[in-house]
Amino acid sequence: MIDLLILGGGIAGLSAAWAARERGLDALVLEARGSAGGILDSFSIDGFRFDNGVHLSFATEPEVRAVFDRTPHVEHEALCLCWDNGLWLRHPVQNNLYPLPVEEKVALIDGLVGQPEGEVRTYRDWLIQQYGGPMAARWPLVYTEKYWTLPAEKLGIDWIGQRMRRADLPEVLRGAMSERVPSTYYISRMRYPRRGGYRAFIEPMIEAATIRTGARVAAVDPRARQVRIDGGEVVGYRRLVSTLPLPSLVAMMDDVPDGIRADAESLFATRVDLISVALRRARVSPSLWFYIYDRDVLAARVYSPSWKSADNAPPGCSSLQWEIYSSCRRPIEATIAEMTENCLAAMERMGLAARDDVIFTHHKYLPFGNVVFDLGMEARRDRVRGWVEAQGIGLAGRFGEWAYLWSNQSFMSGRSAVERLVPVAA
Repeated sequence: MIDLLILGGGIAGLSAAWAARERGLDALVLEARGSAGGILDSFSIDGFRFDNGVHLSFATEPEVRAVFDRTPHVEHEALCLCWDNGLWLRHPVQNNLYPLPVEEKVALIDGLVGQPEGEVRTYRDWLIQQYGGPMAARWPLVYTEKYWTLPAEKLGIDWIGQRMRRADLPEVLRGAMSERVPSTYYISRMRYPRRGGYRAFIEPMIEAATIRTGARVAAVDPRARQVRIDGGEVVGYRRLVSTLPLPSLVAMMDDVPDGIRADAESLFATRVDLISVALRRARVSPSLWFYIYDRDVLAARVYSPSWKSADNAPPGCSSLQWEIYSSCRRPIEATIAEMTENCLAAMERMGLAARDDVIFTHHKYLPFGNVVFDLGMEARRDRVRGWVEAQGIGLAGRFGEWAYLWSNQSFMSGRSAVERLVPVAA
């Protein structure tokens, strides 16, 4: 019987195994895929390396830095751009209106000054009260549907935190009158491994953990303290931490109350189609990553792996990765060929590169991107989490907790799950 069984070998599961090791516990990680790392894993093709989406570290927690800083890394200034129908604007766009025509700037700022007041019940309410109607309609309302796959009026607001820069009239005016304005991004520097992709940051934890790959969990029985793997093998445990998607975990369990099962089935996340492009030209991207507001461009966000580290591409070459979001509420209707063509056409329209510069394109599908905070989600999720934890199961990570966690927060989530199950005094 295993002291601590951990379901899922992403950063939260690996952090849980690391914390268990610090406590002298025998821990086993079950990972369905052929390698550990989860969404922080990477893949290589013909000398080009791509991560599973844009990943950069701005961790401040000593526990995280103690692991991540073992890996030689480069630092980048946290500056990015936005593409808006033929214009490159610095992010956040409301603070960088300078390139716009005067009349457009006047209309946008006038809307900000006259922003309505009242009860904030939805994300749409929040956006309009923060930015005014014209500015909200031009940028965040458009991006919301591209990224979250729902209109803003169907989203809550508890997830926002510092992820959205609140509008400040002096900042907006300064950015409208001058192109030389200080960055107002919520962080100033970002770190990335010199070699090995983002996965290199978590490689020390992978090497230290006992991991069984290709072990897909089929059933969880908290009463018997057993987990069944595809193929029929049963693994017994004393303590269990799950980083599996919360709805998936509940679906693997018997004797779940009908209300809890219904709540779990109502939870959903975005899916991501990644279109990776290898190019025979150096440094084609105008910034480390950028956001796209054009409605006819399927991708919401693009980043340059070769900018993150020169090790991610052969000499003289560069790369881009386009992120296209969908969900059960808004399935993707385009084929892989159509998605790829849409990205390449946008690449040419933006003046980044020509078709002749393309060495290859690659498609990868991620079934889980971000949990979606549709209205009332937190209450439903909390009921599910409360019931699962009452069965003696610790929950960790973005999908285990069903929360909007960055990699450093997921790391701490894995540690916290073990600390709750096994206090240091024990």
